[in-house]
Amino acid sequence: MSNTIRVSVVVPLFDEEGNVRALVEAVREALEGWAWELLLVDDGSRDGTAREIRGAVRADSRVRGVLLARNVGQTGATQEGLDRARGRIVVTMDGDLQNDPRDIPGLVAKLEEGYDLVTGYRERRQDPWLTRRVPSWVANRLIRWVTGVPVRDNGCSLKVYRRELVERLFLYAEMHRFIPAVAVATAGARVAEVPVRHHPRRVGASKYGLGRSWRVASDLLAVAVLRSFRERPLLLFGGAGLVAVVLGVVLALGGLGAGPGEAGLVLPTLGALVAGLGAYLAMLGLLTEAAVHHAARRAPARSILVREGVEAR
Repeated sequence: MSNTIRVSVVVPLFDEEGNVRALVEAVREALEGWAWELLLVDDGSRDGTAREIRGAVRADSRVRGVLLARNVGQTGATQEGLDRARGRIVVTMDGDLQNDPRDIPGLVAKLEEGYDLVTGYRERRQDPWLTRRVPSWVANRLIRWVTGVPVRDNGCSLKVYRRELVERLFLYAEMHRFIPAVAVATAGARVAEVPVRHHPRRVGASKYGLGRSWRVASDLLAVAVLRSFRERPLLLFGGAGLVAVVLGVVLALGGLGAGPGEAGLVLPTLGALVAGLGAYLAMLGLLTEAAVHHAARRAPARSILVREGVEAR
């Protein structure tokens, strides 16, 4: 990490050729007088985004380009940028100019009140009502209910992080939607939310749609399991194994009571298989629990943020 860089701005880009120059200029104006860097991560774009990034890098030494060989999705591109960021504070935002870089100083000021992560929420969202705002409204309430993290706008990409939190995050699949929940579950992060501007898209087309809903649902399930069973996986596997064993015994007894015939043969066999599955799940839970405790003994301080006063150390 370079001590001369205060803020790193990470922007994943996919087919945003028409927005790159305006984005760089907006960041330059918003952070005038700051020590900053801008990481533009091209997520395997099919248009001229990579060319625009190369031009921006040549024009300003504070701009850095990362050109991915293929499209890995917003989460993977964001993680790549986070891994390469050098600033003491890291900002993520979208590259479609719907997020406004002028909000970054306000989010940084909130972060310096003692938070580990500050996320924006779009007060006057400039997106289609039926295809974007209604599904987002439903998803945000479901995410709050499942994770217990009171963030009203999980879909807002404009977020500010302390360096210490970034070093403890590992994002995959579609986890960029659940960063506050993941940060709380895995690192005990303190999270704040502040209102930010939101502009209509003027250039290019949105990459989001209702087709992503099933992926969001599957990742939400993963976050819920991570939050509840990360440190005690035996509770999950052992509970499922116990249910399977009980069900297997019931099936076996039902077969014995059925007398001779197909039911008397099939049900005990099925019961034995289900009970065997339960025993396997219980053993898997024990092995996973042992692995978790072994990892915790080897690196006890990396699972949470260690603070002194209000400073994350």
